[in-house]
Amino acid sequence: MKVSYHGHSVVLIETKKARIIIDPFITGNGLCDLDADQLKVDVVLLTHGHNDHVGDTVALAKRNDALVIAPFELATFLSWQGVKTHPMHIGGSHQFEFGTVKLTQAFHGSSYTIEEEQKIVYTGMPAGILFTAENKTIFHAGDTALFSDMKLIGEKTKIDLAFLPIGDNFTMGPEDAEIAAEWLQAKRVVPIHYNTFPVIEQDPFEFANNLSGKKGLPLSVGESYDL
Repeated sequence: MKVSYHGHSVVLIETKKARIIIDPFITGNGLCDLDADQLKVDVVLLTHGHNDHVGDTVALAKRNDALVIAPFELATFLSWQGVKTHPMHIGGSHQFEFGTVKLTQAFHGSSYTIEEEQKIVYTGMPAGILFTAENKTIFHAGDTALFSDMKLIGEKTKIDLAFLPIGDNFTMGPEDAEIAAEWLQAKRVVPIHYNTFPVIEQDPFEFANNLSGKKGLPLSVGESYDL
């Protein structure tokens, strides 16, 4: 399994069976190296409905005939736009042909903003994602604050690679993310959701160096890691 980071919270997973992208904020993301018009994916996984996470989902899904997996309200909202969806919710898991997806809780908001109408659409609860395929498990925390049930997630699930936000202001900052990394007990931890905007500027290398056991893995944009 090949996993690559593409700025903000964008993660691309390539297995033997599918190409899966998480939170594809590509257009308008100055840090992203992907071309939304050329990207080939089979599945889109979404943690929540904020515009900087939904991103290019609709265009990607329609062009690739890709399946979008998201919390129920967000999946419903996207299905009304002609997208093929599979709705889920927190605590639930489902075995797909390409792997198993389970949604965990996240402490954040979830809504989609339609700027031209000055309208905010509620898109349900935010979530984290546990994705398992080829005997490996990836945890993408989405946007979240630190919460104590991360201990439970780490105790119940052997996590090979975790993606944790460190930007602060909208999510947990580096100090809380360090605690999250310890509680989750992941083998390797990749910082995400930083430096896209001035208010979330952070040093991913400093964060990684502060983690115990050399588990920090600050991937550069476009860099991949093999599981």
